[in-house]
Amino acid sequence: MTDARLVRTTALIVVGLVALRLVVGAVTPLTFDEAYYWMWSKHLAAGYYDHPPMVALVIRLGTLIGGDTAFGVRVASILLGLPMSWAVFRSAEMLFHDRRIAATATVLLNATLMAAAGTTIVTPDAPLLVASSFVLYFLAKVQSTGRGAWWLGVGAAVGAALVSKYTAMFFGPVILISLLAVPQLRHWLRSPWPYLGGLLALVIFAPVIVWNADHQWVSFIKQLGRARIESFKPAYLGELLPTQFVLATPLVFVLGAHGLYVLWRRDGGALASRALLNATVWIIFGYFVWHAFHARVEANWLSPIYPAFAIAAAVAVHRVDWPPLTRRVIGFCTRWAAPTGVALFVAAAVQANTGLLTGFRRDATVRTVGVGVAQMVSEIEAVRVRVGAGCVLADDYGTTAWLAFYLPQGSCVAQRNQRLRWVNAPEPDRALLAGKLLLVGETNASELPDLKAGFGRIEKVGEVTRRRGPLVVDVVELDLLEGARGDVFDRRPPPY
Repeated sequence: MTDARLVRTTALIVVGLVALRLVVGAVTPLTFDEAYYWMWSKHLAAGYYDHPPMVALVIRLGTLIGGDTAFGVRVASILLGLPMSWAVFRSAEMLFHDRRIAATATVLLNATLMAAAGTTIVTPDAPLLVASSFVLYFLAKVQSTGRGAWWLGVGAAVGAALVSKYTAMFFGPVILISLLAVPQLRHWLRSPWPYLGGLLALVIFAPVIVWNADHQWVSFIKQLGRARIESFKPAYLGELLPTQFVLATPLVFVLGAHGLYVLWRRDGGALASRALLNATVWIIFGYFVWHAFHARVEANWLSPIYPAFAIAAAVAVHRVDWPPLTRRVIGFCTRWAAPTGVALFVAAAVQANTGLLTGFRRDATVRTVGVGVAQMVSEIEAVRVRVGAGCVLADDYGTTAWLAFYLPQGSCVAQRNQRLRWVNAPEPDRALLAGKLLLVGETNASELPDLKAGFGRIEKVGEVTRRRGPLVVDVVELDLLEGARGDVFDRRPPPY
């Protein structure tokens, strides 16, 4: 296959996979986290309780295109898969001077559930994954050209990654170690350019620092506090590799593992290229192995390593003369990686929307994906109108966010506690809070001491059910609150 045809074929595959994600994104109800981030996008700021602001900016851009719909919330994130793919293609091409490696790496990255589901379901990991691809691209550009000005691109990409998620701080040690490991690159440590790039990253990230300084450092404390060791629970380590095996998809995982072996064995390419990929994967992965000794590592937290991991997988395909048995395994994985990835993505979408693949029983998606929420919220709205409540309250951010998304535009919706989550949004109208309130929850409100002390009247006025097909997901109680004796909200800080 000629180089031009290889590029066209790769581009067509990527566009087709992005189109598939757009369809899935349009038909799948929002998760509660997506609805939460959608609420952020309505009140843009330099920081939020949980994360930096990039996810809110991405959703805001998407809703300008597609409106306040599931498609609108997700469309910009999904389309970011296009520049992400371009950056990985060019990175691999510059690092290994081989368009076959570039094309294979691009397809393999898009075949992973990390990239497919991770850009379809909008979380901070979606823009982080894209920014990570560009960090790799600009570092490859520095290596291939030797021009110091490209360090400004590195700084801009790292800054964008930091504004996406604090995990991006690992790019600092990644860059330092990759330079120290290669004698020919150590001269950059005596050049002003890397430090100017670091300064640019800091300038981009500075608004997040200022926001935290103005809000008791809440976001830094919450996220960076995860590194605090409070107990020893090595059982979490047993979850780490299996979850990556699934998110990478099994066949891409096998290729990537072989590729990392080759890069470590020193026969997969130039030292500088191998050092960059090894540092990116092993430093970030190594930290999360350590983290798993005391706390759970969520599968999506390793998203920054996936561009480098996909390139390593492509190296395993094209750069090594494997023994016969291994060659057959590599060939099988190469042929079937993309079809298997697509099949798993479609199966995950079908399961999330219908529950069909588990016989309509519970699974990991049943509480997070909002299947049945729109119908449930319409029933809540009917009760609110019937009892004359001016505002709807909930005790968790997920329910609050779903209510805000699916209730009529302009409805008064608020979380009764953890008010620091909503510090960027205006407080609800005091007149509405002084009247009748409808509390949406799973616990009998009349049994909660703070509610009994805070309101003169608490009355159960209804119950609604959320279903996915025949499966009952939630049974939600509706209680009318009247006669507030003080502040309606519990303003204690949320847990860190």
